[in-house]
Amino acid sequence: MGHLGEETLSPECGVAFQGPTSYQAIQISSFINSSWAQTQGSGWLGDVQIHGWDSAANRAVFLKPWSKGNFSDEEVNELEELIQVYLSGFVLEVQDHASEFQMEYPFEIQGIAGCKLYPSGGTVRFLQGALGGLDFLSLKNYSCVPTPEGSSRAQCICELISQYKGIRDIGEKLLFETCPRYLLGVLEAGKAELQRPVKPEAWLSTGPSPGPGHLLLVCHVSGFYPKPVWVMWMRGEQEQRDTQRGDILPYADGTWYLRVTLDVAAQEAAGLLCRVRHSSLGGQDVVLYWGNRISIGLIFLAIIVPFLILLIGLLFWFLKHWLSNDIPLHEHDMFIIHLSMDTCGDSML
Repeated sequence: MGHLGEETLSPECGVAFQGPTSYQAIQISSFINSSWAQTQGSGWLGDVQIHGWDSAANRAVFLKPWSKGNFSDEEVNELEELIQVYLSGFVLEVQDHASEFQMEYPFEIQGIAGCKLYPSGGTVRFLQGALGGLDFLSLKNYSCVPTPEGSSRAQCICELISQYKGIRDIGEKLLFETCPRYLLGVLEAGKAELQRPVKPEAWLSTGPSPGPGHLLLVCHVSGFYPKPVWVMWMRGEQEQRDTQRGDILPYADGTWYLRVTLDVAAQEAAGLLCRVRHSSLGGQDVVLYWGNRISIGLIFLAIIVPFLILLIGLLFWFLKHWLSNDIPLHEHDMFIIHLSMDTCGDSML
C-alpha cells in the first residue's frame, strides 16, 4: 500500500518550497483470533506524524500544539466519537464475517484514507485497503473498487460495504468535506514549523570497495528540511547516470538524511563533483569536489598553529635570557611582555 509524500525535487524547481500538501490517516488492525483484536492509528501531514491513537483510552493523541488545526474542541470531540464508533464496529464486522470470507487467523488489515491539495487549488481524496500488506480495495468515484490482487474476496467485501449506507455516508462526508477543510486549517496552524527551511550539511567519503581498481564515492546530505532534495554526482555539467540514490531517512528532529553513491574507476575519480539542490539554499547549490576535501579551517590551523608555537617559544626564550643574566625589567618591558602574552592568548581563542 503506497505512502503518499514528495521525496524528490527536480533541478528546475530546486528553489521552490513545497512543504506537505496531504493529510492521511493510517489504520492497522491485527486480528489474533475470533475474540481478540488490536488497532493502531496515526495521522500524517505529509511525512510528519501529528496524530496518534491511544487504543487503551480509545482517544486521539495530538503530537503537535497545532494538530487540531482550526477545528474547535467540540468538532474534535465529535470526530473522536465517530472514530470510536467506527473502530469498534469495524472489528466486530470483520470478526463476524472472517470465516465467510475465508480469512485465517491471525491476519492484519491496513487502511489509509485522506486528501491531497494540488498547486492549482484542486483536491483529490483517496482510500485504500490492504490485507496482509497486499492491496485489496480502493475508493474511486464514490465507489468501492476491488483490486486484481483482491480477487473475488475483495468483490464480496465491496458488496457488503455498499449495504451499510449510513456508515458509507459518514465516511464520504469525512473524506470529501471534513478532510479538505481540516487540511487547509492545519497547514495554516502549523505554518511556522512546517515551512521552516533548514539548510543541508554535505560531505564526501568513500564506501566499501566495489572491486579491484574501483572506488565507491559517497555524498552525504544531512539535516535538511523540507524533504524534497536533488543530489547528483557530476563531471562538470554532465550528470553521471550511474549515480545511486538511497532512501531519504528521517532524524528525530524532523530533518532528513540522504546518501548518494557512485561506483567509478579509481583513475576516473578526479574531476567529479557532488551537487546538492534544496529549497533552503536560495538557489545557491552546494558543490563538493572530489579530492578537495581539506577545509579552509584546516588550512588556517596548519598555518597559524606553528606561528603561535614559534611566538610563544621566542617569548619564553627572552624571559629565560633576561632572568639568567639578572637584567632588571623596566615597567615598559613588562608592559610589552604582558601585551604579547595577551595577544597570544586572544589569537589562540
